[in-house]
Amino acid sequence: MSDHYYTYKQFLIDRFGEPVLKLPIDAGFSCPNRDGTVCIGGCTYCLNNAFVPRYCSSEKDILQQINDGIEFHRQRGRESQGYLAYFQAFSNTHAPLAQLQKLYETALSHPKIKGLIIGTRPDCVDEEKLNYIASLKQQAFISIEYGIESCYDRTLRRINRGHDFATAQRAVAQTASRGIHTGAHFIIGLPGETPEDWLNGIPLINQMPLNSIKFHQLQIIKGTAMEQEFQEHPEDFYRFSMDEYIDLMVETVKRLRKDIVIERFASEVPPKYLSTSPWKLQRYDIILQKIRKKIENGKRKTEN
Repeated sequence: MSDHYYTYKQFLIDRFGEPVLKLPIDAGFSCPNRDGTVCIGGCTYCLNNAFVPRYCSSEKDILQQINDGIEFHRQRGRESQGYLAYFQAFSNTHAPLAQLQKLYETALSHPKIKGLIIGTRPDCVDEEKLNYIASLKQQAFISIEYGIESCYDRTLRRINRGHDFATAQRAVAQTASRGIHTGAHFIIGLPGETPEDWLNGIPLINQMPLNSIKFHQLQIIKGTAMEQEFQEHPEDFYRFSMDEYIDLMVETVKRLRKDIVIERFASEVPPKYLSTSPWKLQRYDIILQKIRKKIENGKRKTEN
């Protein structure tokens, strides 16, 4: 743990004795608010292709995607003795248990895979699935990462999320009670929300038994329902300058429970998918450096 917040890199070193790398996987899942189980149309902000690496494809089997991911990292000078298979695309528990068993256990059969990260929605788990996933902890590191996105039901309805915040609270509690590493994802800047709304929601986040968290700034993606909403009602969107966003993340670190691992503060989307780019396509590592510098400067002022 750093002096400022618990970084994901440090968490992995604490857990495995060395950094390990994630390998995103597209296992061919859908989502319940796309296929009609809950509703249709999907979340208004979502275009899944914008968020997964190019080597991910449900047309490839799981082991091929893992090997392609390892090679992808190798070509960029990033190699590891171990990797985490990240079931990322869509809702990765939205299938019968037998199908989940086959997919997860195939990934765990790869000799370089040390664990699974399962990205899903709070309304896509049940007792049977969670009990099975918990049983996998005997052989590997297991994490479930829930897309929660907002603490406010009014926002969740507006973005066509298909579940309320109470559903997220319940899923997180059920997962953590089984000793499964439990993560959450939130989007900053959703329509109708202000920076004050976000900060006022942090106590609700702190009350949940979360192990890790990701923050992403809202990005308007071409072809989504949110792109049209933004064009028609731009006044409903708080558009952060980079400096404003950095200040908000620094304040978030101050208020967030110190044992929660912060995986990300922001996200990157390939430029071809972006409808607008207010930060001039700034790389994430630059944003991270600015946040860390701001935190460090604040600490020095406090000490002086």
